[in-house]
Parts: sequence; structure tokens; C-alpha cells
Amino acid sequence: MTDLDAFRAETRAWLEENCPAGMRTPITSDSDICWGGRNFTFQSEDQKVWMQRMAARGWTVPAWPKAYGGGGLDKAQAKILADEMKRIGARAPLNSFGIWMLGPALLEFGTEEQKRHYLPPIARGEIRWCQGYSEPNAGSDLASLMTKAEDKGDHYLVNGQKVWTSYADQADWIFCLVRTDFDAPKHEGISFLLFDMESPGVSTKPIKLISGNSPFCETFFDDVTVPKENIVGEPGKGWTIAKYLLTHERAMIGDMGAPEPLSAIARDKLGVDADGHLDDGALRTDIAAHEIDAAAFLFTMQRATDEAKAGASLGAFSSMLKYYGTELNKTRHELIVKTHGSEGLEWEGQFSGDGKVARDWLRTKANSIEGGTSEVQLNIVSKRILGLPA
Repeated sequence: MTDLDAFRAETRAWLEENCPAGMRTPITSDSDICWGGRNFTFQSEDQKVWMQRMAARGWTVPAWPKAYGGGGLDKAQAKILADEMKRIGARAPLNSFGIWMLGPALLEFGTEEQKRHYLPPIARGEIRWCQGYSEPNAGSDLASLMTKAEDKGDHYLVNGQKVWTSYADQADWIFCLVRTDFDAPKHEGISFLLFDMESPGVSTKPIKLISGNSPFCETFFDDVTVPKENIVGEPGKGWTIAKYLLTHERAMIGDMGAPEPLSAIARDKLGVDADGHLDDGALRTDIAAHEIDAAAFLFTMQRATDEAKAGASLGAFSSMLKYYGTELNKTRHELIVKTHGSEGLEWEGQFSGDGKVARDWLRTKANSIEGGTSEVQLNIVSKRILGLPA
């Protein structure tokens, strides 16, 4: 037995013993997702136990160093863990912008003190983070942001506004782009700050989408005091960190996970003929094409993950992943609406789960905007990957 075989056997046995039965079922609603944080309410004892057990082992962030709350696994071991969790249908124990975005940025740019201070609580699910990037006049042109942080000696005084701040009303802390130098070129006067959302002067206002609900908020800063030690990297060098973090965000948005196959949903709703085929030939063809595309995208995501773990930078490739993942998710939900027929258009009522199919379909339209619009991603792909002229 090789070392990896032994690790797989040990991992399989541990998961079988420690993953609660309630955490081996598909996620059916937002309340099934464990976000952690100081104000988070667990929906079940199974959800709480699963997160705590995985965090104690460092497996909420298996590839992070053990010194920062991670599992210290190499890429082969991390893949085995993911495979074994998938085998038993185990849910992710913790979802977190701290894991997906801030953590990688701190590992790359943070001081040793910042890594030891912020990363272990992220791994344990104790702090929920939100991202303060976009502003009313700085969306796709993010470097035009105007939220300012004035140097007051031992602290910064932050004033301004952010928009489309996902889960700002539920987050504990924010990683925020601010302008610390108004005389420098716009890309060079930006800094990367961390601060508590309960700081005096921070307020949020939810934004409702066409789907009827939304994770997005407007976020306001009025004379917010932020200690100097909360800056990541050098003052005025935040744009470098912002770009690095965006590659992780775009890859995260592009990776829509491994949802239930469309063919299974269609079979449940429409039934099959004597040969086991969907009666609707046109819909069957569309679903087959989608599942082929989804499989190809999954392999591409796996390749990108392996390259990133080997030390390669995703760079502009993350824009391709974000764009294609966005289009794939939109197509998936359009087909789900088709499989449900008129039921898929119901907006409210117990029968349809308050219009879940229709609301989820409408929510996917925002995928084309969040994390950088599809038009911006295509421009990046054309210039940075294909080498086309401007």
C-alpha cells in the first residue's frame, strides 16, 4: 500500500465515522449552507458538528498550512479528500469569502502576524467576511473608486460608499479597497484595508433583485476609524492585491460546483419512454449538449486547480473560467425552467417552494455582472489569452 493509498483509507474511515447523516444530503436552500461567523445560527446540530469536526482537523481549508488552521495537505491528498467527500455526498462544511478570496490574498501578501491573527478564525468559521470593491461610479472600472482613507497618524479615517456588497448585512468584517493617495495615478493610490463591520460609522442597506431577494447591499462608511495595522501590503499598493484576489473570485464564481445532473431532474419531472429516454426529443438534445459542456468545463476547472496548487498563476485564465461558468449556469437554469413547464413560472406558493425555479433562474442573470461583467471578461480573454489587438 502506498502512502496515498493509506491516506485514502484513513480519510474514508474518518469521513464515514464523522460526517453526520444530515450532511450527506443535497443542499436544497440557502439555509442549508454553513457560512459561519459570530452571528450565524446553525440550522441543525448536524451542521454544527460537521463544521466543528472538519475545522478541528484543518479540513475546512485542507491545503492551507497547519500553522494557519489548515490541514497541510498536498494537492494529491487534497484531491483524495474531495473525492472521498463526493463519494458519500458530503456537503462542504463551511462556505466563506474568507476561504475563497481573502485567505489566498493574506497567504500571498499578509504579514506573519496578520496570517496568524486572521487565518485560523477563518478556518474555524468564527468570522464571516464580505468584499468592499464596487462603488456606484466604479464597477467595471474599479480603479476609479473614491472611498477615501485619510491618514490620521495611528489610524485611517474611512469615508465613502460601496455597492453590490454580498452579504454585507450578515458579515462580521470587510476586506475593502480604499483610496489613500488622491494625487497618484488611479491604480497606484489604492490600499487594501480590513475592518470590523460593527465599527461606528458602518451601515448597510439591502438591494432587492428581480428574483425577489438578494444577497447584495449598499454599504456606507461615515468617519470609520481603522487601525493602521489593518492594512495589507504597502499603502498605495492595494491594486496588486485586488487583482490577485479577483482571479480567485472569478474562478470561484465560474465554479458552480457539481449540482444534480439535468438529465436526472428531467427524468423526475417528465418521465421516460419504454427505452428510458425522455419523450421530448428536442429537450433531450439540449440537455445532452449541456451535460457534455458541463463535463468539459469540470475537467478544465480541475486542470486549473492542479496548476494553481503547483504554483502557477491563473491570471487572465480566471476570466475565461468566470465567463464560461456564468453562461453554463444560465443555460442550466433555463433548461430547468423548461423541464418544469408552466410550474417553472410560478412565483409563489407552497407547491413550488415560493417559486424557487423561477427565482433561481432570474438570479443567474446577475452572474453576468458580479465579479466583473461578461463583456469585461471577454475583453480580457481576447487581449491577454488570444493576443488580439485592442
